[in-house]
Amino acid sequence: MADLVEITDPADPRLADYRDLRDVELRKNLESEHGLFLAEGEKVVRRALEAGFAARSFLMAPRWLDGLSDLLEQSDAPCYVVPEAMAEEVTGFHVHRGALASLHRRTLPTVDEVLAGARSVLVLEDVVDHTNVGAIFRCGAALGFDAVLLAPRCADPLYRRSVKVGMGAVFSMPWTRLPDWYGALETVAAAGFTTVALTLADDATEIEETVAGVDKVALVLGSEGHGLSARWEESAQRRAIIPMSAGIDSLNVAAATAVACYVAARR
Repeated sequence: MADLVEITDPADPRLADYRDLRDVELRKNLESEHGLFLAEGEKVVRRALEAGFAARSFLMAPRWLDGLSDLLEQSDAPCYVVPEAMAEEVTGFHVHRGALASLHRRTLPTVDEVLAGARSVLVLEDVVDHTNVGAIFRCGAALGFDAVLLAPRCADPLYRRSVKVGMGAVFSMPWTRLPDWYGALETVAAAGFTTVALTLADDATEIEETVAGVDKVALVLGSEGHGLSARWEESAQRRAIIPMSAGIDSLNVAAATAVACYVAARR
């Protein structure tokens, strides 16, 4: 069972994993160096542990102990119990969901391991907003997609904000990073997938028509600002567009993912 450790000093070094959670660059360095990530909220913490991620520690206000008592009974990691005001001082934001956990990262699987047995996958190029990455994972999981591949510069799916917005979908959805940006789509195609780029290109066809009859599909989505690079747009086997009206030509990448996943899942 987890040891319950009451802490009254916000500068206590045992709280280092939880410090300055709003500083993205600082967190990237700390989490990479120590091989950790943070889960926030009872549901997300529970899903992380149920998915088999090992806890380093927990940080909770007293009123949240009962709700997670069953998980704490199964863990050997310490649980730091702090007043809610102090939790906000340490983390830099109001921890309104009451519970945080620091967990060990795992070694990422290979692309071949992620694609094995998959029929529908998402491939992301330079999606750098953590909220969008989390929402994309949630859309993919909800609509029956099997895996996600990320280009090297995509935001971290295990960053706290990504995990929170995705409601822990990153724990159940197989994913990894593509080691080679330039030839990534050729690698996916060689694994038997039809690569379909979401784009405004002149030769793009409506998404329903583009994915009709496709067995194994890889939906390819680009960055928030400029969309797909010329390299990825040209190397995709097919190009698709979501029909728009009212003079609007595109959606936010997470919204576009939801629409494209829904259409592709019904193919």
